[in-house]
Amino acid sequence: MTLTLRTISREQHLAYIQSLPAASHMQVPAWADVKAEWRSENLGWFDASGELVGAGLVLYRQVPKVKRYLAYLPEGPVINWFTPNLKDWLEPMLAHLKKQGAFTVKMGPPVVIRRWDAAAIKAGIQNQDVKRLREVEATHIEPRAFEVADQLRRMGWQQGEEGGAGFADVQPRYVFQVPLANRSLEEVHKGFNQLWRRNIKKAEKAGVEVVQGGYDDLAEWQRLYEITAERDRFTPRPLGYFQRMWKSLNSEDPNRMRLYFARHNGVNLSAATMLIVGGHVWYSYGASDNIGREVRPSNAMQWQMLQDAYKLDATVYDLRGISDSLDENDHLFGLIQFKVGTGGQAAEYLGEWDFPLSKVLQKAFDIAMSLRG
Repeated sequence: MTLTLRTISREQHLAYIQSLPAASHMQVPAWADVKAEWRSENLGWFDASGELVGAGLVLYRQVPKVKRYLAYLPEGPVINWFTPNLKDWLEPMLAHLKKQGAFTVKMGPPVVIRRWDAAAIKAGIQNQDVKRLREVEATHIEPRAFEVADQLRRMGWQQGEEGGAGFADVQPRYVFQVPLANRSLEEVHKGFNQLWRRNIKKAEKAGVEVVQGGYDDLAEWQRLYEITAERDRFTPRPLGYFQRMWKSLNSEDPNRMRLYFARHNGVNLSAATMLIVGGHVWYSYGASDNIGREVRPSNAMQWQMLQDAYKLDATVYDLRGISDSLDENDHLFGLIQFKVGTGGQAAEYLGEWDFPLSKVLQKAFDIAMSLRG
């Protein structure tokens, strides 16, 4: 296949994304505005007839004191990953990024390697000899994903020693998803475990109300989010980040980002952000107060978000990252324990890959990052 690559307009990029069943929210043009501290570029691949057949959002981060860049394509580019000749797509991209001053390239192929259904995960949790999800036999394996990995290695692309497991990548390699295609809402509800169904009913009986908020409600979101950050010991993003996300994404598509609250007796107890691109819907960020947990606001909110995703004709409801740890003593175990109750599937992506265009600068960058870490 003869392919040419060049910079395209945001309008061309968006039109291409809109022509697809789904794509990552990090590959829509407006994501560049969310990541305002990075320089951005929209790339397009064209076939011999001049038709746009692939696109990618590149974020450039300058290295201090040197006019060279880390080029990053989060959960992208959006190309035909299962082609037998990946180099026809990626070599022009590398050549272009090198001309733009990139010393290294990081990308995250949106390719799932394997999936585990809820029953397989539960069996793994109950097995004392199993500590990692990767030790559990997968319910579904995508053989073409291994071919993609082989092609990338042959081209010189690299992964870290852990192979991108857990949270070693910038974006999580393991995620949890609830399939919605070809299922009724009743089937989705029946897929929840007993605890989830009981908690949804408990919230309903207690009078928990789930409502959508708008831009002006982001300050209330931030209040709950900062309570969560203090409780779970992570550094919260500032309010300005979520305000920028709302304005940027919803100016591109008025239904790209939503905000949900679960409230009881007029008090907001839980909140979440939802992102929508085509048939893929993400539960993006979540927050909750330290009070009111007994009325199960988070379960009620997730069920409402799932129902709304279904009304949007979504094919998948994505609860985003999990660790691959099945060890009950691991501090990240609670993530998978909560999400597996939805009866969905854990999915392992191919992970993020790096291509050093300048080995000297790459080594200096790695040393700087390790010192910073």
